[in-house]
Amino acid sequence: MVRETHSAPHALGDDMRQLRKARGLTLTDLSDLCGKSVSFLSKIERDLANPSLTALQEIAAALNVSTGWFFQNERPVPEEERAFVVRADNRRRLTYAPASSTDFWGFEDYLLSANLDGDLVMAMSRYAPGSSTGDDLYTHKGEEAGFVLSGTFELTLGEQVFLLNAGDSFSFPSTTPHRFHNPGTVETIIIWANTPISLKP
Repeated sequence: MVRETHSAPHALGDDMRQLRKARGLTLTDLSDLCGKSVSFLSKIERDLANPSLTALQEIAAALNVSTGWFFQNERPVPEEERAFVVRADNRRRLTYAPASSTDFWGFEDYLLSANLDGDLVMAMSRYAPGSSTGDDLYTHKGEEAGFVLSGTFELTLGEQVFLLNAGDSFSFPSTTPHRFHNPGTVETIIIWANTPISLKP
């Protein structure tokens, strides 16, 4: 049974749809992952139903984000800014907690773009010392470019490995097998631009 929740933002449905598409998932895919019906998920995306907090947690887990992804900062966002501006203290965050060396772990992505609707997304990644995107190389559609704001960054493209430092930048087609790693002893910060949107391989 659908229960109303008053703490979710008014754009929950739009946020969920954007993130689902950014993950490359259909409603059927998401349904299989979270155990909710396609009809229910479709109603949420069209703002025709409000999920309970428990249901929202299950949906968030299926989309590999924290429940907080769907909530704005405590400071209200002016309506005229929502589609265009991201304030420094109001960024959305995805955290990849340490799990195993074969999977994404030990870093955080902050969305710098105001939404996920367009063909370009900007993000900032903070890599803890030793963190990586896993042992395996991966590919996906699109292109990506980055600027090393601080720290050191090991970029693997196919059989080539590049060690980058603060001030260095890079770009490559995302169809090239790649992985990222912070081999240093301090945090590495990267500013990214990706197209089309792909938050996860």
